Amino acid sequence: MRIVRLRRVAQRVGAVVTGWSPEERDAILYAASGLFAIVTMQFSGIALYRQWGRIAVGPYLLAAAASAWLARSARRRAAGTGDGAGRLRPVAASDHAAHPGHLPWRRPDWHWTAPRMSIFMLVLVGATLLPLSLEVAWRSTSNSTSHVQPEVLVVEHSAHRLYDGKDPYQMINPKKPPPVPAGQPAYDAFDPYLPLMSVLGLARSTNAPPRLTDARVIFSIVTIAVVAVALALTRGPTGPRVLTLQAMTVLPTAGLPLATGGDDLPVVAIMLLGLVLVQRRRPLLAGLTMGVVASMKFTAWPLAVLALLVVQDATGQRSRRSRLSYLGGLVAVMVPAVLPSVLANVPAFVENVVRFPLGLAGVRSPAATPLLGHLVVAAFPGLHELFTVSLVVAGSVVLGWVLVRRTPRDPATLVRVLGWAVLAAILLAPTTRVGYLLYPIDFFVWAWLMAGEQQATAAAAGEEPPGPGEQPLVRGPQRLAS
Repeated sequence: MRIVRLRRVAQRVGAVVTGWSPEERDAILYAASGLFAIVTMQFSGIALYRQWGRIAVGPYLLAAAASAWLARSARRRAAGTGDGAGRLRPVAASDHAAHPGHLPWRRPDWHWTAPRMSIFMLVLVGATLLPLSLEVAWRSTSNSTSHVQPEVLVVEHSAHRLYDGKDPYQMINPKKPPPVPAGQPAYDAFDPYLPLMSVLGLARSTNAPPRLTDARVIFSIVTIAVVAVALALTRGPTGPRVLTLQAMTVLPTAGLPLATGGDDLPVVAIMLLGLVLVQRRRPLLAGLTMGVVASMKFTAWPLAVLALLVVQDATGQRSRRSRLSYLGGLVAVMVPAVLPSVLANVPAFVENVVRFPLGLAGVRSPAATPLLGHLVVAAFPGLHELFTVSLVVAGSVVLGWVLVRRTPRDPATLVRVLGWAVLAAILLAPTTRVGYLLYPIDFFVWAWLMAGEQQATAAAAGEEPPGPGEQPLVRGPQRLAS
């Protein structure tokens, strides 16, 4: 009974959200982002985060006000076609059929107008690029670690070892970790990333100016470029595409990490590209793309592996050939990218990439946000290792049970399931941080994006669009409205 009630509440909330106009949604998103920036600059325990909040709050609030004014103006214009009392007049069924996927009262040309694009650019510059540029400049002039997060230093150090022809991983004795540069904590001696992540830090080993070689600059360039390519390949409704662009470039899910650390942003960007290629029925290209991101960070593995369940060939069939093509692309990248580093020093690889992220290496990880899992191990330190192993085993069993009982049949359903799974893992993991929430947030946004893409792909192939039972994320055309 409770599940039924929760579903009804979720449906009502979804109906309200999908009923917002694009300008109203922008206003709400930017206002919420401004509130987040205010909270961050007032209460964050990390000085770097507080600096970002002070810089970003102005652009967010200005964008919220401008979007609210646009929404009001749009409503007034729409009221001119109403009933004289300010209520919007629904268009005829023939008009709605001519523009499927749009709410009955909304004009198609309201989707991504010049004013909305201008506001987006304002936020991109003010809340993402300006804080990034200032932090990079302050780091280069102060020559300290107060303007950069540890993960950037780790990637750059690993890249320097790679640049010198050395293995990026080194065996570490928890009781006597190797020396690190002055001002850096002991955990910076660990490299929890997979080998291809080091490539993004190679610029730091060159003689180019420090302001250009900061790994955050490379993270940002790769993120924006890959997101642009992924969205250029999509063919669904405008609304989900715009929201995806906002979530991965200007909202706090992107602006804050890109300015301070940012290694997760190129990972999620390449994951999005791989998912779009899966939806576009390009299994080999999707496998190659997922192979790249799966060779950068373990957080990409769930989507990279489980995409095998939903890959299709050009005819829309989940065939053995499509799975083999996808798997071939995945292996073709991962084997030469990862295996040499593993074989070069298996203990060092396991210590850095497996034990340290799980909190089993004997050195406290900086990922220690006081969420549920961290509070448990903090209250009972002796249970840390047992709790971690039990959580991994139990989580794998539960996810496996869900995938067997309700196997995803399309990318939208798959990414939604993964969103819930990753959210649960973040809340329960003993070593985690709030910043990791960008993964489930992006997954839920992509679920909406992929739902529209599924219908667009079917229409382009001359197929019947999937029914409600085959695509639970879409219930009628309003779900695809912008």
